[in-house]
Amino acid sequence: MTMELRHLRAFLAIAEEGTITRAAERLHIGQPALSRTLRQLEGHLGVRLVDRSTHHLELTAAGRTFRNKAAAALAAVDAALDPRALSTVPLRLGHPWAALGDLTIPLLRRWDEEHPDVPLELRRIDDRTAGLTQGKVDVALLRGRVTAPGLVTELLVEEERVAVVPVGSDLADRARLTLADLAVWPVALNTVAGTTTLDLWPEGARPTATIEVGNTDEWLTAIAVGRAVGISTSATPRLHTHPAIVYRPLADAPPVPLLLAWQRGAPGHPAIPDLIRLARAMVAES
Repeated sequence: MTMELRHLRAFLAIAEEGTITRAAERLHIGQPALSRTLRQLEGHLGVRLVDRSTHHLELTAAGRTFRNKAAAALAAVDAALDPRALSTVPLRLGHPWAALGDLTIPLLRRWDEEHPDVPLELRRIDDRTAGLTQGKVDVALLRGRVTAPGLVTELLVEEERVAVVPVGSDLADRARLTLADLAVWPVALNTVAGTTTLDLWPEGARPTATIEVGNTDEWLTAIAVGRAVGISTSATPRLHTHPAIVYRPLADAPPVPLLLAWQRGAPGHPAIPDLIRLARAMVAES
């Protein structure tokens, strides 16, 4: 049977919604029709993509792998069919948080000066690779260890870690903090794209409580209301100020690598090499 784009859209809707019912409502089709479409796709691929053994559907290992491929394929089709792409194709730069720190605005301004015919779009996407593996961006600024297959990375700089604590707390009165200082508080962990894990602390001296969040806004809120403390990098204070939090140097935590990443072997946007050169030059100048 010939596969069509509707098969990919149906699978992605199921993967994102978690149930056939909600996916069918989102696609404005009946549940039986959506189930048939999924079976046709699985039959074509010869693998089970969705585990139907529970009330809440779960993707199989093959399904998780295929999700990124399907998302990238649809993104490429959507880009090809976008009428705006016939004149100018923007270069999409993704990031999950903090972008290039205080160099973000200078980078965008300098790009506009040096490449006026190629728009540079900065996109925050709450994802471990900022949408790079799903084809949502052409290149991404990522922090920490990158494990996604098929990506090329280049180290731009290593950023010092900072402690992030609520205004009015006893920690806010100190000029410098340590991991041990933070361990007596619950620690907010961004489980989607953060670089902080309990492995930062020595075994036996780790925080006894954590608060898991899915993005930077939730992370900032948890700290601002006094429910937790956090750890980030020196880029965060420059882009994420908040009247209810303060940033303090963290004395005993290792730095975090800031990487520029793009897809290996893919045709890619022709302006990616220009962006790499500019980002590298601006970091060196700073």
